[in-house]
Amino acid sequence: MLKSLGVTIANVAERISGDNGGFADLDAVFAASRRAEQRRQRKTVFVLFSVFVVMVGVFSALFHELMADEGRTFSWPTSVYWTLTTMTTLGFGDITFTSDAGRIFSVVVLLSGSTFLLVVLPFVFIQFLFIPWMHERDRRRAPRSLPASTRGHIILTAVGPVEEALIDDADQAEVPYVILVDDIEEAGRLHDVGRSVMVGPLDDPATYERARVSEAAMVVASRDDQTNTNIAFTVREIAPDVEIVTTANRPASVDVLEIAGADRVIQLGEVLGTSMAARALGLGGRSHVIGEFAGLRIAEAGVDGTDLVDRTLAEARLRERFGLGLIGVWDRGEFEIANATTVLRSSSLLLLAGSADQLARFDGSFDSPGRPSGADSPRALVIGGGRVGRAVGAALAEEGVEFSIVEQIPERESDGAHYVIGDAADRAVLTEAGIDDADAVLITTHDDNVNVYLTRYCRGLRPDIRIVARSRLDRNVSTLYRAGADSVLSYADTGSTAIWNHLRRDELLVVAHGLHVFRSPMPRELVGQTLAEAGIRARTLCNVVAIETVDGIEANPDARTPLPVEAELLLVGTDEAKARFTQVFPHAFQRTRRRGRRA
Repeated sequence: MLKSLGVTIANVAERISGDNGGFADLDAVFAASRRAEQRRQRKTVFVLFSVFVVMVGVFSALFHELMADEGRTFSWPTSVYWTLTTMTTLGFGDITFTSDAGRIFSVVVLLSGSTFLLVVLPFVFIQFLFIPWMHERDRRRAPRSLPASTRGHIILTAVGPVEEALIDDADQAEVPYVILVDDIEEAGRLHDVGRSVMVGPLDDPATYERARVSEAAMVVASRDDQTNTNIAFTVREIAPDVEIVTTANRPASVDVLEIAGADRVIQLGEVLGTSMAARALGLGGRSHVIGEFAGLRIAEAGVDGTDLVDRTLAEARLRERFGLGLIGVWDRGEFEIANATTVLRSSSLLLLAGSADQLARFDGSFDSPGRPSGADSPRALVIGGGRVGRAVGAALAEEGVEFSIVEQIPERESDGAHYVIGDAADRAVLTEAGIDDADAVLITTHDDNVNVYLTRYCRGLRPDIRIVARSRLDRNVSTLYRAGADSVLSYADTGSTAIWNHLRRDELLVVAHGLHVFRSPMPRELVGQTLAEAGIRARTLCNVVAIETVDGIEANPDARTPLPVEAELLLVGTDEAKARFTQVFPHAFQRTRRRGRRA
């Protein structure tokens, strides 16, 4: 069956290539287009030149007639001379008419000639000088192949919020990339904003050969499912060993993409929905794992409903009692690195790092069967029934959380969930969906403006409720926090991280927008020092959450133990803090890059 499906994919790819006229060479296509354009230009110039010759001939003949009426005679060369000097507005004045008819004729010649030349001269300049120069500049801005020295690069096949975030990650890690674009104007625009681009049709094997796909670290296909299938199949045929990561809009496409050659298929809507559900479940002292990193579990846990409220982290003694690494505390979108004097409030959310056993002990001590709202079990309200909203619902259902989905489009209603059809901006709709009894609201629409509006509205209706919002663009994350969201997940950041982790496995985990857990080889200058002596937090604003050695991972390492040689630090920090760590300890990341190249 797999073989027959593979043959089917091959036939589909062959038909697609046939519909496009075969895998034609891109340079030949451009050359044919330029030749056709040049033929049109020459024809236009010939027509204009013919009109000009006719005008000169007619005006010269009329000049003869009018001069004869005035009793004067001139040669034909003189007639042409007068016509040209008058049409070009030179007007030397050596030959003039004395009659009214002659003077009116002179004005007609002057106006006709100047108007005609104002059309011809700019046309000739633009078509034969300016436009060819522009085309040549565009060709240089948008190359059709990569240098022979290019290797270890990422090949992207689309440009969007996810790809832009991935490019930023690649730039920061000094990993080369190239964007394949099939439109030369789009390639020029991307080049002008500083992106590395190459022109070529995405269904042509020659494009990937010129992009040196065999030397690439990864190919990312992030278009529609059918196009991604064609890309994966085309690349796998000519580069059997390259890593191929594709996105999938529909669950049914996952198997097809894998058979076509994709090493990993990412359903971005499901990834984002699952992450949002995890952010909403950190209530009442129960931990919820939001990710795993190098065998270390990263979890969130709310303090509302526990005896931790109004106590400091020093008084809570979480490190001593459970051995957990305390990364920091979220409070209404504000993140604070763990500090002994930090006071926990009912809205606080602990960010923990530890093993499964450590988190289980934490849950056994703090998880309360009672809910702040007085309900027997947690309840959630999901606004938006698209891909992300449905993924949120599936994750909540798996955790046994009761939920309702508010959706405007009746056709999106599916079995297994309670839907309320209507506008989420209508108080009656939200009441019917259960906002008064809900512990969390998850806002999942694809429009950032709508999400900001609904976040502000829900915060006004329920000041105490936990709000998790989705952001399509990174620039709207801070706006959603200001609008009242407790947690915001960026579609671009979540998607780019899922792709990046396939390239740099076990090296980066996004905890929230702009907050990462990452690893670094032990800096040479810190070997033998204790964490207290190293002052990593004071120097870089990063917090060490664990140390990994050959014997395993030690979460919440003792600040008085000397740092070993053969070890790696697991740290948490913002984008700014991570960049500062790179500047303070540059040799550590050089070792990381060398290790990545060897891998």
